[in-house]
Amino acid sequence: MARPRFHRILLKLSGEALMGPGQFGIDPATVASLAGEVQAARAAGMELCLVIGGGNIFRGMAGAAKGMDRAQADYMGMLATVMNALAMQNALEQLGVETRVQSAIKMDQVCEPVIRRRAERHLAKGRVVIFAAGVGSPYFTTDTGAALRAAEMRCDALFKGTSVDGVYDSDPKANASAKRYDSIGYDRVLGDDLRVMDAAAVALCRDNDIPIVVFNIRQPGNLARVLAGDGTATIVTNEE
Repeated sequence: MARPRFHRILLKLSGEALMGPGQFGIDPATVASLAGEVQAARAAGMELCLVIGGGNIFRGMAGAAKGMDRAQADYMGMLATVMNALAMQNALEQLGVETRVQSAIKMDQVCEPVIRRRAERHLAKGRVVIFAAGVGSPYFTTDTGAALRAAEMRCDALFKGTSVDGVYDSDPKANASAKRYDSIGYDRVLGDDLRVMDAAAVALCRDNDIPIVVFNIRQPGNLARVLAGDGTATIVTNEE
């Protein structure tokens, strides 16, 4: 199945993608490398939104599993995503890419609140918009926040940057015989529990007909290649 070309995308990155070789936190060299990927995509004419998780700093569900109140832990995780968004904004602006951070939790001293029409204007002016703090409420993952923002911004696709080159029928890191799909349907992903994104995010993309493109963000230049229709990736759509 030939992949379509897209004009406006939302790029979802895990917080762990910012750690680099470390086990925790933010690695400036890794963030700079990821920013270069985004810069190349922007130079190719793409309108780009980003959502970055916070698992490199704090993960709400992990805190809850250790006895913390789930809502409190999730709010802490949302604040971690703001830190990652600001780190990415700094790296992009050092490359000359105008960037705005919009947070679902108001903190006017450091970033804008999420205002859809303002975000639309930023994109029209060639800026990259980074959405932080998830949906602003506990019990929702940043995957769901990414799907929501992709729908709000009328994105052509949601690109999920991971450490593997697509969707497999089992964990390719544990099973060398795992089969990779070039394309797959939302319902198959949900029915087989393939863990592309959480179920709410996949269902939201399905209901709004937003393709999910899963690719390896750790390979240098891969984002631009996949956007151009080359490179290895899996596209999740309403058609198999």
